[in-house]
Order: sequence, then C-alpha cells, then structure tokens
Amino acid sequence: MRAPLTIVIPTLNAEAGLAATLEALMEGLSAGLIREVIVSDAGSQDRTADIADEAGCDLVTGPPSRGGQLRRGAAAAKGDWLLFLHADTVLEAGWSDHVAAHMKSENAGYFRLRFNARGVGPKWVAAWANLRSVLFGLPYGDQGLLISRVAYLEVGGYPEIPLMEDVAIARALRGKLTPMSCVALTSWERYERAGWLKRGSRNLVTLLRYLLGASPEQLAESYRK
Repeated sequence: MRAPLTIVIPTLNAEAGLAATLEALMEGLSAGLIREVIVSDAGSQDRTADIADEAGCDLVTGPPSRGGQLRRGAAAAKGDWLLFLHADTVLEAGWSDHVAAHMKSENAGYFRLRFNARGVGPKWVAAWANLRSVLFGLPYGDQGLLISRVAYLEVGGYPEIPLMEDVAIARALRGKLTPMSCVALTSWERYERAGWLKRGSRNLVTLLRYLLGASPEQLAESYRK
C-alpha cells in the first residue's frame, strides 16, 4: 500500500527556513505516511531549489502567486491526501500521529499556530489566529491545511490569486474544517520587522477588506506597500 500523503510547499527565496521545515517532515517518512514532498517555486534566486533537491523533493516552477503555486503543486500531487505548508513553518514532534488520526475523518484540518519567539506580541497574535480559526473557520496558510484530494477537488482547489487564497479555500470548506491538537511553529521575522501590533492589525484590516469585497489584486498591491 502506497503512502497516502503529499506535502506541498510554496517557495520564493526560502532558503532561510526551508531546511528546518523539511527536516521536521522526516518522521512522516519514517512512519510511512508521506508519499512525496512537492516544492512549488516561483523563481527563487537563492539556494531554495538546491535544498529541495538535496532533500529529495519534487520541484515544480511557475510565476509568483501563492494561490497559483499551491494549485500547481496540488496538480502534480499523487497522494490521496494533501498537506499544504509554508516554507517557514516547522511542525512539532509527533505531528504525523495527529495527521494520521485526522485522516480517518472526512474533514479537512489545520494546526494550532505558535511563533518561534517569546514575548507578549507573539502570544497575542497567535492567540488571535487560533481564536479566529475556531470561531470563524478561517485559519491562515501558516497554520497548514490537511485535506483529502476528493474534498480539495470538490471545492475547486486553491484559487489562482496573489493574496487571501487561504481564506478563500477556508470559506469554501466552511463546516468541514476542524483543528488538530498539534502545533505549527512559524517564523517571527516578518512580524518582528513590521512590529507585532502593526502587522497583526494590518492582517486584520486586510481580511475585513477582502470579506467586504475588495479584490485580491488590490489587497496584494496594498500589502506590498
């Protein structure tokens, strides 16, 4: 019986965190859970492709767009289940047991968020993200997404948009998306550069604008600025 799980990781100049992300996945290989790891790259100019190759990952390439990258990775996947992860997200030890157990259900799943930093800011942002996920069913991409191929195709997969692709698919999965009791540890650097409160607030405003009808293209342009 072939391993059931394909892991898809979108990348763009991700050498700083990719090796640690891939190393944490090794327990899934040992458990016979992972069939393949697909790195969906958007033209990295650093060692991202080399790191992926050294780890035995499959590499697909295309233009930059988080939604498009995830969609291309899923299209190349052979597993019956898909796990989408960001390149700077490290799953805590024991994650494979939680994923294997969750795969016995019909629901898609996501991890609890935690940042690899101490202090009030990281705790506040992670607490809000976890609360938002439970109350509104809107986990973000840095919490991962575990979903069966059947369910992924039923909702049309990730839309090929530059921003909010994670929210779009979460809304399509409303009522069929539940948390797993396992932590996804993600990088603090983006928040540290912008300021924890400032970036957290900007993310909330971006979400509200999207829910009120702003286009992902408009939001992506504002977000880059």
